Amino acid sequence: MKRTVKWIALSLIVLLTLLLAGSFINHTIRSAQEETLYLPPGQMVAVGDHKLHVYSEGEGSVEGPLTLVFLSGSGTSAPTLDFKALYGRLSDEYRIAVVERAGYGWSEVGDTPRDTATVLAETRLALQLAGESPPYVLFPHSMAGLEALYWANLYPDEVVAIVGLDPALPQTYEVMPPPPQLMISLITFIARTGIIRFGPACQEFAAVSEGQLTAEETAAFCSLFYRRTLTPNMLAEIKATGNPQLVAAAGIPDVPLFFFVSNASDLPLDNWPDILIAYAAAAGGESLALDVPHYLHNYAPDVIAAESRAFIERVVGE
Repeated sequence: MKRTVKWIALSLIVLLTLLLAGSFINHTIRSAQEETLYLPPGQMVAVGDHKLHVYSEGEGSVEGPLTLVFLSGSGTSAPTLDFKALYGRLSDEYRIAVVERAGYGWSEVGDTPRDTATVLAETRLALQLAGESPPYVLFPHSMAGLEALYWANLYPDEVVAIVGLDPALPQTYEVMPPPPQLMISLITFIARTGIIRFGPACQEFAAVSEGQLTAEETAAFCSLFYRRTLTPNMLAEIKATGNPQLVAAAGIPDVPLFFFVSNASDLPLDNWPDILIAYAAAAGGESLALDVPHYLHNYAPDVIAAESRAFIERVVGE
């Protein structure tokens, strides 16, 4: 009986090993194929030891030289496609640019620290190398809120306004629990072995589930999701948590603010909306609460685009 149990256990281990090996090989082959099939739609610019992807479109604004810069939240695998529903409704009047951080989207994985100061330096350099120049209106989503606030404080001549897309703030990190390490490790394992390709997770992202992408764009989005889930740069960012203390020490920037605030139904912090609304009020800015989840730019792009236009016209023309 004992020999039978051991034989069954050994057989299961061998079978599991073969399945994992097969999944990894499949993932490696398909990833290589997808890299040539789904080419970056923007420019690849060298920033240190790696290249970042910068996507731009639109001719410019009626208010004069002005670029809307979109900055993604933590772990967003395909920022350029994730923001498409929103910037596609703004690029007829404004120049837009999406900067994909190291390890995100079509950008390469880099070997530089992921603190806010380093990330900001790379973002600014990438825009410059891509031919973009200030003044900028920043559109940060989630964790990128820290980068946007720091940017406005450090380089006030470059940032004329911030339109926050449910942006994270120093105060949110004071009370928001970190993601469980076991969950992070499990997702990383699933991503690296290619098991992630056999699940429905990609279809659950708002850009896909809300029908904001074409069939070809959806295929590219899913390909990036499979190849850009919890990359080493993303994991390093989670550990650094965006340096909220650094951003908090700089204070509230003297720049017009408009925060679009989600209902936080998919966030581990019930009072997330209250924190954002209070911050905007303290900064003399504006906020609009929307009854949609965290990736609100894919759930309410028409409302956000219209309100953003009106806000930019008010503050830039002053």
